[in-house]
Amino acid sequence: MNAPFAYTTQGRTWRAGIVVGLIYVALAAIHILFDARLWIIALLALSTLPALYDLYVNPSAGLRLDQGALDWHSGRRSVTLSLSEIDHMRFDTRLDLSVRVSAVLKSQKRIRVPHEALPDHKTLETAFEERGIRVERHHFSLLG
Repeated sequence: MNAPFAYTTQGRTWRAGIVVGLIYVALAAIHILFDARLWIIALLALSTLPALYDLYVNPSAGLRLDQGALDWHSGRRSVTLSLSEIDHMRFDTRLDLSVRVSAVLKSQKRIRVPHEALPDHKTLETAFEERGIRVERHHFSLLG
């Protein structure tokens, strides 16, 4: 019997804080050095709003896999699937080299696991295989 596999992450990271801070420093420098209009600076600063939201709210995301169920949560969304419902897990490598993971149910319905709830795909693939769940890999599909 395998120990439960668990992965969690938080939206508030020091990297996001540093990047947002550097963007604001760059925008201030553009305003001071090039006398850019404030509305242009404000328009450029709008791109930081999603990162500021994550820094403020600190949403949690994660995945748990044990002998009987696969659970994941991301923000306010959460899903629990019994392992007996799952036919296989599908790992799709996209053109940007990110990996999307979907649970394919025995009814052939696909349920996508949110990217922010996923650990490293190799680690996750190993965890599924240790529990006897078949994993299919699909590379660089343009559709689906």
